[in-house]
Amino acid sequence: MKLVKNICSIAITVIFSASVFGQIQAENQMVADTTFVNLKDYSSDFIYDMKYATDDNFLKAKVYDCDECYLRLQTVRALVEANREFVKKGYKIKLFDCYRPLSIQKKMWKIVSNPKYVADPKKGSIHNRGGAVDITLVDENCIELLMGTQFDHFGIEASHKYTKLSKEILNNRKLLKTVMQKHGFNAFDSEWWHYNLKAGLNEKVSNTNWNCNLLLDAF
Repeated sequence: MKLVKNICSIAITVIFSASVFGQIQAENQMVADTTFVNLKDYSSDFIYDMKYATDDNFLKAKVYDCDECYLRLQTVRALVEANREFVKKGYKIKLFDCYRPLSIQKKMWKIVSNPKYVADPKKGSIHNRGGAVDITLVDENCIELLMGTQFDHFGIEASHKYTKLSKEILNNRKLLKTVMQKHGFNAFDSEWWHYNLKAGLNEKVSNTNWNCNLLLDAF
């Protein structure tokens, strides 16, 4: 348990300097709501486990070059406000996926060409628009709250409508959903972890990419 807590503290410390720098930048520049920004530049209170930057995902393949969370600024602002409320309750948002460039969507589609699991890149998804996040909650020790299934479980058990779960799990899902909806996000019925910003649904599909080498050089 102590080891987990230390890892959590280290993760927050590592991104702190970048967060402060980003907040100063944001205060001194006029940034459009639709601009893509790095979440780490706006808050140090998130935990990251970016699944597609590893092979620990249903694709069994790493499709991101590095584990960054980019979103449109309007999504970041809403997400930060939601997380502030969770922090007051003793929790934090843990992120599994954020904005996904169209080139990555095409790579995923090539691995699994099934619209039940991966959105067809010809249409794109809300992830490609910078308005979606895949998340869960962790407690003060960075331990994930029980949600009934793992992230990207495609069975009926992952649905918000599925109720054959313990009271604890149902309450955890309700907490996540209630706070996220309060701050402008829609839930996705079949995936308890997926949330779309209402204001981002009409944004265009994007292929904006970030440079992992530049991000590493910043440290």
